[in-house]
Amino acid sequence: MANEKRAAIVTISDGVFAGSREDLSGAVAASELERIGLKVSTRSVVPDDVDRIVTEVRSFTQAEEVDLIVCTGGTGLGPRDVTPEAIRPILDRELPGYGELLRADGLRHTPMAVLSRSLAGTVGRVLVLCLPGSPKAVREGLGALAATLPHALDLLSGKTRHAEGGNP
Repeated sequence: MANEKRAAIVTISDGVFAGSREDLSGAVAASELERIGLKVSTRSVVPDDVDRIVTEVRSFTQAEEVDLIVCTGGTGLGPRDVTPEAIRPILDRELPGYGELLRADGLRHTPMAVLSRSLAGTVGRVLVLCLPGSPKAVREGLGALAATLPHALDLLSGKTRHAEGGNP
C-alpha cells in the first residue's frame, strides 16, 4: 500500500540490550501501532547511552524509510534515564502537546505519571515519540495519541489540505 505509514521502534534499556530482560515494551508498541494502522518496519534495542540513542534515531531519520519512531524507555528520573537528553537536541521542532497529553492521560491511571519526561517532536518529516519503558505506559500512551497520530503523520508528509473544504 503506497500510503501506508511505517514505524520504527527503539527500545532504550540497559537490561534488554544486555539480554537480561525481555523487550516487553517494544512488543506492546508494535501491537498498538499495528492496531492504529501503521506498519512496524523495524525494531531495535540500544542501551541507556546518549550517543547510542542519537545514532540509532538518526539512522532511521536519515534513511527516510519511516514516518514515525517510537522510543520506549529512559524517560524517568533514574541516573541512566537519558532519552530526553538524547532526543531533544536533534529535534527540529518539539511537540509539547504530546508530552502534556501523555502525562495528563497517565494521571488517570497513576499519580506517578507526573514523573515522566515523555516528549515528542519532529526530525525532518519523521515524528519521534519518547514513551516510558513500562509496557502498561506504552499501551496507554499510544492509546491516548491514537486519535491524532494519523493526522500528524499526514501533515508531516505534506498532506495539509483539510477535509470539507478547509484551506490548503
